[in-house]
Amino acid sequence: MRVTVGTIVGLVAEGHDRGEILALYPYLEPEDIDQALSYAAWRAEEIDVPLAPA
Repeated sequence: MRVTVGTIVGLVAEGHDRGEILALYPYLEPEDIDQALSYAAWRAEEIDVPLAPA
């Protein structure tokens, strides 16, 4: 079974705490949440967004 990084980030953004996420997806480990958030933060830093011409 898989839970995407986007799903985990979305749940955190909606205000769910770790306990709630682990209850929703009991096959996850607390470290899985940490890794998903770390990956999302890393990806956000790597994406270049072009600015619109002024």
